[in-house]
Amino acid sequence: MNQEKDETAAIDEENKDVSGTTETTVNSGSNKKKKDTDDEEEEEDEPVYIEASPCARWQKRRETVAQRDIPGIDASYLAMDTEEGVEVVWNEVLFSERKISDIQHNKISEVFDKLIELNHMNIVKFHGYWQDRIKHDDRPRAVFITEFMSSGSLKLFLRKTKKTKQNLSKNSWRRWCIQLLSALNYLHSCEEPIIHGNLTCDTIFIQNTGLLKIGSIAPDVLHRHVKSISDSAAKNLHFQAPEIDTELSLITTAVDIYSLGMVTLEASTIVIF
Repeated sequence: MNQEKDETAAIDEENKDVSGTTETTVNSGSNKKKKDTDDEEEEEDEPVYIEASPCARWQKRRETVAQRDIPGIDASYLAMDTEEGVEVVWNEVLFSERKISDIQHNKISEVFDKLIELNHMNIVKFHGYWQDRIKHDDRPRAVFITEFMSSGSLKLFLRKTKKTKQNLSKNSWRRWCIQLLSALNYLHSCEEPIIHGNLTCDTIFIQNTGLLKIGSIAPDVLHRHVKSISDSAAKNLHFQAPEIDTELSLITTAVDIYSLGMVTLEASTIVIF
């Protein structure tokens, strides 16, 4: 009789232990789910953008864009165009002077207004711009929004082609030349010719359809007042015409033709510097 009581007590004790363990496990799972839910809510609460344009149309994200190799451009970020629902590039330029005169401000605005009017299938679209000051140091800044080319630069494409140990076909090379000549002819035929001045394999972009687009049109008005010069600019000196270091007033559209020749040479030989 005592033996049966002992066995019954032992079974009850085991059931109690199992029950307690199960309850603990369930509670632990519940806590884990609750924690995951809290984390998701915290992520949802975090803003998806860190800055917005004055008109609130463009929203700057944290992701940087490594496709703008322009002397003077301090940073490029991915942004969202809330009106069109597409991704764009948010480019920032910091000026060397603490104060920009009205003459300088008007000159920059005049040049940017012309860039907005550009409309060519082989030129990266320029959407808008504004001028303000950096909040933490009150430095003058210009921000301009451009089309986002997700496929990357021509240099990146040539590097991938070189790895396959295949040469570019003559038809492709000829098609590229026609597209680039068409874009430069459009720029140089404006009422007041627009000189690109920084045409390299880094500033030409390619889409998966084979369409080329010239980007990073940096007007000389920026070069006169920029805070910094890109370190990679020195790597592209072989694209620049000899007269590029002379007075800006002496530079003509011929400098772009020189650069185009170097671009086509690099594309045909796939010898990348």
